Amino acid sequence: MKTVIEDMCSGVDEEAIARAGSILKQGGLVAFPTETVYGLGADALDAEASARIYAAKGRPSDNPLIIHIADWEAINYIVEEIPEQAKKLADEYWPGPLTMIFRKSKAVPLATTGGLQTVAVRMPDHEVARALIRAGGGYVAAPSANTSGRPSPTKASHVVEDMDGKIEMIIDGGEVGIGIESTIIDFTEEIPTILRPGYINQEMIARVIGNVRTDRGLIADNSEVKPKAPGMKYRHYAPRAELFIVEGQEKQVRDKINELVREAAAQGKKPGIIATEESMGFYECQMVKSIGTRTEEITISRHLFGILREFDNSDISVIYSEAFETPNMGQAIMNRLIKAAGHQIIRV
Repeated sequence: MKTVIEDMCSGVDEEAIARAGSILKQGGLVAFPTETVYGLGADALDAEASARIYAAKGRPSDNPLIIHIADWEAINYIVEEIPEQAKKLADEYWPGPLTMIFRKSKAVPLATTGGLQTVAVRMPDHEVARALIRAGGGYVAAPSANTSGRPSPTKASHVVEDMDGKIEMIIDGGEVGIGIESTIIDFTEEIPTILRPGYINQEMIARVIGNVRTDRGLIADNSEVKPKAPGMKYRHYAPRAELFIVEGQEKQVRDKINELVREAAAQGKKPGIIATEESMGFYECQMVKSIGTRTEEITISRHLFGILREFDNSDISVIYSEAFETPNMGQAIMNRLIKAAGHQIIRV
């Protein structure tokens, strides 16, 4: 299969969007930009199309897909009931990087929900994404557009690496703005529950709806239960090199990473380091990559997955990363980094 790449870095190309919409309506796959990461889209109401997503990604079929909508009215067709708290959150944060889980209607096939009677719904804050959703029929199932387990794509070139020849079209919208996937909150629980942290944090949600809790599975090594949201069970974001996170006070972390780098080199390994603009000059290593600056935490989230992919394109065999407990997005950033490292954390 030849994958067509359409350039929309400067905005929506209506003719190309119409072609992409036709692909979706015919059961095909289109990768597209959102404000979080690139998504791999299919018609969410077509069971066979959703199955094609799982096949293209090599994704376990019990890992549910998020349905993306472009207009609020569209939600009524795919969910049984919308709690008042969910309406308040939508008023505040949609369109935006927030996914909400509801009881699904009969219109949504189980192939899209991973066999669950619940459905995850999001309205992205990206004009190209919303134009595609409308052109494709209004309901687009879309996980991240990467091979399952690899770092999520934040540029079209990342999608090409993983999906070229497997899908019909890739829409290039440039580098994404946030760089990590949406916050997921479950409204089928007695207390609304965050299943995946993101740009919209617990404090921001609580400010709108009051009591909200975080699922304990977010900090667990693994879960034997059926995943209710993307990323809850399976290893995600993993680079090819072994990754370790070093936590602790700033100076102790730098000293420990330098010690680990020396030990790795003595063992014949080729080490790399993930640091920030503030700290990268303190390391004794040939391969030190800055993920951003701690004074602007959005730079860390935006570059996390791209940095992991850059290491994949090098001959590095082991990576040591600082921890990034930033004020607002720290939980979301660390959630992704810990999963990428397979929970390998060194505390000093």
